[in-house]
Amino acid sequence: MSKIMWKPGSFVYPIPAVMVSCGDMENSNIITVAWTGIVCSDPATVYISIRPERHSYEMIKETGEFVINLTNEDLIYATDWCGVKSGRDVDKFKEMKLTKEKCNFVKCPGIKESPVSVECRVKEIKEIGVHHMFIAEVLSVNPKEEYIDEKGAFDISKCDLIAYANGRYFSLGKQLGTFGYSVKKDKQK
Repeated sequence: MSKIMWKPGSFVYPIPAVMVSCGDMENSNIITVAWTGIVCSDPATVYISIRPERHSYEMIKETGEFVINLTNEDLIYATDWCGVKSGRDVDKFKEMKLTKEKCNFVKCPGIKESPVSVECRVKEIKEIGVHHMFIAEVLSVNPKEEYIDEKGAFDISKCDLIAYANGRYFSLGKQLGTFGYSVKKDKQK
């Protein structure tokens, strides 16, 4: 079967569905973001893209900080809810019974229930169409201890992380290989 041509669109799926916390410990908000990813590994740099009319946009622009909180199956309802409700109208931490967690380097809270919280400081804002991209330096990666294996590595298979694709949420499933497995020499020879 051949491929058909569609008009250009954002169709690089799946992508992470994350809850981004911002503000400070007293005046905070959570926005669900699927437009997020890695920009560079050294220095560790990530991005989130947000529409300027969103409540969190001004908070992040003003403070220059945010926390990317990875989401899992336990957080799927809160992830969706925080994406469709406005922080102008509701306290998302309170309504979703999420716990604010003090961070190491930023004033905004992390989400304690998240398997991993990534503390970020904005380095640049790029205005690209209807979204503005916040390019940020990673200051700290804070995984829950229960997801660290006996070698001290983060075991992503224990997290039940979720992804977003074309208006739907998905679980990430099983591991299929490791980086470089296709060229690794057979050690039994």
